[in-house]
Amino acid sequence: MTQRFWMHNPTRFFKLMVAALALFAVLPCVGGVVDFSGNLLAYVGKRFGREAPPRLLVWQKLVRDMKGGDGGAKPLTDTQTLKKVNDFFNQVPYATDQSLWGVEDYWATPVEMLGIFGGDCEDYVISKYLSLKELGIPIDRLRMTYVKAQKLGEAHMVLAYYRKPDADPLILDNLIGEVRPASMRTDLEPVYSFNDDDLWLPSGTAKKGGASQVRLWRNLLEKLEKEQKM
Repeated sequence: MTQRFWMHNPTRFFKLMVAALALFAVLPCVGGVVDFSGNLLAYVGKRFGREAPPRLLVWQKLVRDMKGGDGGAKPLTDTQTLKKVNDFFNQVPYATDQSLWGVEDYWATPVEMLGIFGGDCEDYVISKYLSLKELGIPIDRLRMTYVKAQKLGEAHMVLAYYRKPDADPLILDNLIGEVRPASMRTDLEPVYSFNDDDLWLPSGTAKKGGASQVRLWRNLLEKLEKEQKM
């Protein structure tokens, strides 16, 4: 599976899904995702139980330690950073949106995912994406990517990391623990991808505005803003 295939050769499987994207004005990116206020931690404890705030603080410590070079050691490489973030969030149990939130499709913030301690594929990707942004990974190297999971025969989302625009991307996935190049993930068929800056449609065309053009992402940003104001 080549880089060109990941960018420009989607199947018909998700054309209706892509056509259903709602286009909206661009919203600003939200930063400081691990800067929790006392009010937020209290809210999380009340909503999800007393074990929820400590999970957020473990995430906070992970990110802050990694920003400091993994406990004072030399700075981590991008590959090491990807692995640590991937391993951390893959510990969260998988659960459907219906079982967790009572709706068909719900994109949780990392606070919600760790609070309720469960999530589906989009939630893993969102939490990894926001963590890597917080750790200084350039946005142009990251793409939240919808795929068809061949073995499951259904829609799935992974996070792709591109060292260079024409590189074989590394895939962060909750289905397997190892971060592997896309060329080794022949079980995944890419459809479309997005980040804060751009949205890549099935034709390969990039549209400015990125994830803010996706309705559920817009809702997610609004939730992130509310969490930071608590």
